[in-house]
Amino acid sequence: MINNLKPYPAMKDSGVPWLGEVPEHWQLRRTKTLLRERVEKGHPDEPLLAATQSKGVVRKEQYENRTVLALKDLHLLKLVRVGDFVISLRSFQGGIEYAREQGIISPAYTILYPASTGMHGYLSHLFKSAPYIENLSLFVTGIRQGQNIDYEKLARAELPVPPLHEQSAIVRFLNHADRKIRRYIRAKQKLIKLLEEQKQAIIHCAVTRGLDPDVRLKPSGVEWLGDVPEHWDVVALKHVLKKLVDCEHKTAPAVDHSDYRVVRTTAVRNGQLHLAGTYCTTADSFAAWTQRAIPEPGDVIFTREAPAGEACLVPEDARICLGQRTVLMKLRRNQYDGQFLVHMIYSGPPRLRIQLASQGSTVGHFNMDDIGWMKVLVPPLAEQLLIVEAIDRDTEELSAAIGKAVKEIDLLREYRTRLIADVVTGKLDVREAATGLPEEEPVADEALSEPYDQDDAEDSLEDAYSPSEEE
Repeated sequence: MINNLKPYPAMKDSGVPWLGEVPEHWQLRRTKTLLRERVEKGHPDEPLLAATQSKGVVRKEQYENRTVLALKDLHLLKLVRVGDFVISLRSFQGGIEYAREQGIISPAYTILYPASTGMHGYLSHLFKSAPYIENLSLFVTGIRQGQNIDYEKLARAELPVPPLHEQSAIVRFLNHADRKIRRYIRAKQKLIKLLEEQKQAIIHCAVTRGLDPDVRLKPSGVEWLGDVPEHWDVVALKHVLKKLVDCEHKTAPAVDHSDYRVVRTTAVRNGQLHLAGTYCTTADSFAAWTQRAIPEPGDVIFTREAPAGEACLVPEDARICLGQRTVLMKLRRNQYDGQFLVHMIYSGPPRLRIQLASQGSTVGHFNMDDIGWMKVLVPPLAEQLLIVEAIDRDTEELSAAIGKAVKEIDLLREYRTRLIADVVTGKLDVREAATGLPEEEPVADEALSEPYDQDDAEDSLEDAYSPSEEE
């Protein structure tokens, strides 16, 4: 179906740089003629909402995020109705968010609703398309440079407007394609989860029992863990660290390009540091953020929350500093190996403590004492290194399979992004393809089936309530 899509037979120059050519019969209209602004306050009993880049605007309670509990006056928050669009402080990064729930949200946000009810579906796809998101960078303004979007300017920008019946065809086609892609992604995610469980079972056995099946054992003193090798010690984590360094409790300034990167919690996942989750900062900021300690290769970064309990090694040739909600572990190198500690955090005594911290309706969180007192097992250093080598060898095939599945998911997401962009901007004609598609009802959780990222939600106190906007 998708492979047979063709361009429209007749095109014209839109005169809009990010659009290029559009179908000859499409209109171009200013944003302000298609959308109306909603400024409705005084609804303190409505639920609090979170603006997310991947889920749209949803209730905070749907996620274990940093829900704001102390606002000066809920009457000041703006009402959002189902089907509204919200320009948030991160819309310049991820597009204009679509509201799936009714509730109240930051007065700093711009709330819009379509003048024509038939345009909701098409606009929701257009506002999250890659070309439109790139275009939004032209409209940033304000004291939070690069984060506020000047709607007065944006309102004058032109948008492509297909006929309503064609909008319906576009929405039907994209929803159908999106459902198929999401289902395939979920299947791959389930496979990854099974492979990760197998991998963690191998690691758990290695870091809690060692490599010698005949080794003499002793009680570990950790109830759920049972016995451990007799010659291993069980100590608080702080006893194998030279220093445990907390992050600065503020956000380092971001720049487009530099050699210095800030590690957000999104960068630390499953024992790896992902540079895609970091951002660039200035040399001066790097110096200020590393006054207490510079992260060096072999050190370990640990996340205190959002989520709690992720860890990774500081890689070679990386100039990085801590972002919010992360800590740096500098080890006694003659006593403990950094990679062994990462394995221990995921598969040893700390894991149950981390799971307990992350349960319930509140966000998992560790203070510095919590981290320092977590129990770890301490084999001789030479044995730690042998265990790390054995884990690498025994999990190599599993890691390769996981990597392949992750790459397939990434390629699918890239394909979906390109497909949406080409369809909503008129580069591909889906009218005929949409005609034969079945009417499908998405499953209850399908719209929210993608993995959720804490940093995807704008729900800090600063975002949800700004004292400067009281008046």
